[in-house]
This record gives sequence, structure tokens and C-alpha cells, in this order.
Amino acid sequence: MIQRPRGTRDFGPADMARRRAAENAMREVCHAHGFGEVVTPTFELSELFTMRSGQAIVDEMYVFNDKGDREMALRPEITASVIRFYVNDLSTLPKPLKLYYVGSCYRYENPQSGRYREFYQIGAELIGNDNPETDAEVISLAVKCLRATGLQDFEVRIGHIGALKSLVQAEIGDRTLASEVLRLIDKAEFEALGRLFESRGLSGDLMGRVRAVAGTKGGAEALDDIEDPEVKAHLKELFETLSLYGVDDCQLDLGIVRGLDYYTGMVFEIDAPRLGAEKQVLGGGSYTLSELFGGEPVFSTGFAIGIDRVVLALEAEDFRPEYRQCDAFVVPTEDNMRKYAFAIASKLRAAGIHTDVDLMRRSMSKNLKYAASVGTRYAVIVGRDEMASRSVTLRDMDTGEQTLVKADFVVEELEKLMAGR
Repeated sequence: MIQRPRGTRDFGPADMARRRAAENAMREVCHAHGFGEVVTPTFELSELFTMRSGQAIVDEMYVFNDKGDREMALRPEITASVIRFYVNDLSTLPKPLKLYYVGSCYRYENPQSGRYREFYQIGAELIGNDNPETDAEVISLAVKCLRATGLQDFEVRIGHIGALKSLVQAEIGDRTLASEVLRLIDKAEFEALGRLFESRGLSGDLMGRVRAVAGTKGGAEALDDIEDPEVKAHLKELFETLSLYGVDDCQLDLGIVRGLDYYTGMVFEIDAPRLGAEKQVLGGGSYTLSELFGGEPVFSTGFAIGIDRVVLALEAEDFRPEYRQCDAFVVPTEDNMRKYAFAIASKLRAAGIHTDVDLMRRSMSKNLKYAASVGTRYAVIVGRDEMASRSVTLRDMDTGEQTLVKADFVVEELEKLMAGR
């Protein structure tokens, strides 16, 4: 037997039904907010990702040379591809430009619960302007996407990278060192940060100020504790706008840095506490990236949701939508009823009713047993008496109740029964 690659998964019909339910719910929210879907290649020139995240990311990527000896990479994320697409083809479109995507990503890392080498994201990018209402629009979209899946227990944390970035860069002239400091703050590795300060001769006073800013957390009332006036004004307006959108349960957390140079302002994360150590289901913020890829500077705000972790979080809340392989299973009672059965199945399928029909030439009792085993709602029985009267018998597979209906009205009757359930 050939095993699947480590860090990947196979999904059966029931698994995919749950995943598609969550994904489609989030798609609908994106459309309701005026976002249009884009699709970008699964592989790109590796330079696209190293320009964005640095050469260190190469160790985490699937990199290969194609037959033209060009270094390619399976995409480790999709934001860079969307902004590359924007710079190449979309930059002349009216602003704001509201885009969303759904796709698979690939990272070579140690697989564990909620962390895979092949994983799936839905994300959005709003390209146009750097202001509180743009940030509020994106955060509101993210929250409502998660609500639409049925997820109940999640926490929204909002920060602003300017609060720490301006402090660190003003005090540390070495840009590379400043970036390393921000990276350690982002990972909350304060012991390692202390050792870095000591080895590079950075002042203990700066370390104290960094810790104080990173420790600014709480509800909307904590906004008054922010010292930077521009950051305070931006976040206050952001929280007020979110409240108007019906998003009130957000927390301030200035310790969110997201450690990459292109983030410019607001940053946010959403956690599902029931997932434990791998609880983060979303990360995002405002950034400038287009000029890195040869375009004109433009402000953007976006996020990416880990579909895998959302599904795990839903399962942790014991939220498992009912899965049925089909709504109707057409059962011929005798071999000479098969053509009649196929005609009935075709009629139901044309009406959009999920329908299967006996293809194994089983007996009626075995067909009913099979229909029950795959969770069919209704058996549609066609026998000699039914064919003679141009009728079918509808059998409720849960209750066993049977109803004789004319074949001309089988679609209407099934739709009425399913609507009643």
C-alpha cells in the first residue's frame, strides 16, 4: 500500500460535507460584504515569498526547480499571490478593491493537531486606504465569517503595531536588530528578548517600556492607557465603528506584533480557546506590500482564516451538521421496473433533489437496508402496482411511514416533506 504523504489528509464524504458547510457559509458572508473571489496559482516563483518574508522561510517551503531551471515554490500563504495579481493586473480598478480567496497552502513543518503540511485557508484583502473604517470592515467580515460557521467560543484581540514599532525603531538604529526584537515580542519570548538586550547592550529602561506597551490589554476601557496619540485615536474610532457593526466583544492587545516589516498599523488575531496550544484560527492586519512587487504604494488590510482549525473548533464544540448522502433513493421492486425507476430518478435530479438509484440490482429489502445505512431521508419505491397507476410510494426512512403519490407530483411532495423537516 502506498501511504499518503506525512502532514496531509484524506477527507471522506461526511468530512467534506462539514468542511464545505463551513467554507460556503464564509463565502456567503464575503459576498454579502461586497468581496469578490479571486484565484491565484498554487505554485509561484519562490522569490515572491522570500521577498515578503525573508530567506528564512525557504526552510518552511516546498521549493523545486522546474524544467526551465526556475526556482518555484508551492505557496505557503496566499496574500503575496493576491498582491502580485493586484500589481500585475488589477491596480487600475476603482478603490477600494475588495477580494477574497479560498485555497490550499503548503509548509514543510512538524505535523501536529491543527498544524499540517497541506492546509486550507479562506482570506480577504481590502486594498485602498489606511483608516479605521477600512480596518473595521475587515475585522467585522472576519468575525461574521466565523459566526456564520456556527462557531460560538472565540476571542478577538486587536492591536496596533505602531505602538511598539515606533518605540523600538526610534531607540534601536539597527533595522535588522529592531526586526528581531519585534519578532520575539510577537512570539512572547521575553526570556530570549532579555538575553538579546543583554548581549547587544540595549538598555533595561527600553526593555521595561517594551514590556509595558506589550502588556497593554483589556476591553475598550484599556484604550485610555495607550500613550501614542495617533494609535489611540485610530483604535478608538475602530472600536466605535466595530460596535456599529455589531462587533462589541473585542479585546485590546498591544502585544500582537506579527513580526513582519510590511505590517504598518492595526493587527488582529482570533483564537478558539478549546483548541489548546494551537488555538489561533485567524491572523491579519493592515500592511503595505505592493511596492515590494514593483507596484505603487497602496494600503491594504486583510486576514486569513485556517479552515482546518475552524472545523476542529466546531468539533470541539460538538457542532456536527447532519450528513446524508442523498435525500431520495429510488428502489425498483423488480427487474422490469428499472427503466421506470431511472425515469423517476432523472425527474428528481432535474428538480435539484439529491437522488440515488439502485445500480447493484439488489432486492427491495437490501436496497432499503442500503438506503438506511447511507442516511437517506426517503425511499422512492416503484413497483408493479405503482407503475400501473403512474405513482410511486414515498417511505420516510426514519419513521417508516409510507405515502402513495402520483409520479407527476413526486417532486412537489418530496419538497414539501423535506421543508417540513
